[in-house]
Amino acid sequence: MSPPTFAADSGLASCHTCGRLGPVADGRCRRCGAKLHLRKPDSLARTLAFLGGAIALYVPAMSLPVMRVSGFGGGEDSTILSGVVTFWEMGSYPVAIIIFTASILIPILKILALLWLCLAAVGKVGGSGRKLALTYHVTEIVGRWSMVDVFVVAILACLVKLGTLMTITPGPAALSFAAVVILTMFSAMSFDPRLLWDRRRHTS
Repeated sequence: MSPPTFAADSGLASCHTCGRLGPVADGRCRRCGAKLHLRKPDSLARTLAFLGGAIALYVPAMSLPVMRVSGFGGGEDSTILSGVVTFWEMGSYPVAIIIFTASILIPILKILALLWLCLAAVGKVGGSGRKLALTYHVTEIVGRWSMVDVFVVAILACLVKLGTLMTITPGPAALSFAAVVILTMFSAMSFDPRLLWDRRRHTS
């Protein structure tokens, strides 16, 4: 039985814009005019660059105040983790769980998943093709929900400013955390999952 023929081996590339399969030698898609590539250019380098930025900004996002509550008695800063603890001690368990999951657990898991995918693409770690593909798709989908905590701070600030007893203002961690979410989203978008199948095909 002859081995299967792959489009890349035949010089064919799928357009990233419209999905049309065409000769990569043409340079551009015959349907929409987009530039053709067998694989996303510098996929791993761009993925790791965005991921490195996200890891660097994750530290201030967790350690700096995400919001400041000011009133007649003075002001108090609150980090993401202290906010989770406060909601838990108040008995608001669903809110505490949502913020912990969206703001702490998901970003860490997404960073680890992208690192694992990059290592798998260069053959440093193993894993079945189905598990790697599933990891990539889940990472790409759930990562955007990490922005929930930033939305909570923004909504609280708008609601409390309607009153006159206290004021909530976003802290520096809100900007850092938003940058972490955006950078991890860019990192997932830059990663080309076809590199995983290329690696498995060349080692099989």
